[in-house]
Amino acid sequence: MWPEGASAAAAFTFDFDAEEVWIGEDPANAGRPGVLSQGTYGAKVAVPEILALLARHAVRATFFVPGRVAERHPGRVREIVAAGHELAHHGYTHTSPSALSRPEEEAELARGLEVLRAFGTPVTGYRSPSWDLSPHTLDLLAEHGLAYSSNLMDDVRPYRIPGRPLVEVPISWVLDDAAHFWFDGASWTKSIATTDSVRSIWEAEFLGIRRMGGACVFTMHPQIIGRPGRLGLLDWLLSFVTGHADVWVATAAEIAGRA
Repeated sequence: MWPEGASAAAAFTFDFDAEEVWIGEDPANAGRPGVLSQGTYGAKVAVPEILALLARHAVRATFFVPGRVAERHPGRVREIVAAGHELAHHGYTHTSPSALSRPEEEAELARGLEVLRAFGTPVTGYRSPSWDLSPHTLDLLAEHGLAYSSNLMDDVRPYRIPGRPLVEVPISWVLDDAAHFWFDGASWTKSIATTDSVRSIWEAEFLGIRRMGGACVFTMHPQIIGRPGRLGLLDWLLSFVTGHADVWVATAAEIAGRA
């Protein structure tokens, strides 16, 4: 499955949600600058820091971007593309397909594709906001010419989705920074993990997937992993993963192409 000399693969993927993660969930949040500033940090501070780290480690990543974020922060998206990273679809608004009718979902998909493809780079992958799919999502992805989905948690290797010309690049909450670091400001019931605890979780999962010959797909969010105290964790992770000569580090699209 993997290139000659590689026994496993890894991908660094970033869901660049910025303010849209709050607006998509509740449009009333558009009038709450304090809430939105959490996402603004991702675009204003974190993305440049992440791009610098990726360049230092010579790693190409995949950035899943909602269309509205690309409209709101086109300069940052141009920087991502100029640095050679993959641009992929993450909805137009950050709205779960499961909350939409088929026509609404198709309109979201088509509009997001139009915005992202205007940056002059291929857009072949799709990750749903909230990793949730409707009964129509996979058919719509195929109809609109997308090549892969990165939404399901049923394997550690990419696989062809039966009955459709699509590949699934599986993910996991274990490898998502939000599962460990996201703070629930509404209820104050969710604690924030330390970088040391997340480092040990990610190291163990990476080594386990490597033993199984799978693809370790890290999912991170600039406003979360790009906080000052966590950039060191990302720096360590890039060194740790690329330090394994038998692991092929690639974009999600490249991994999908090996299925």
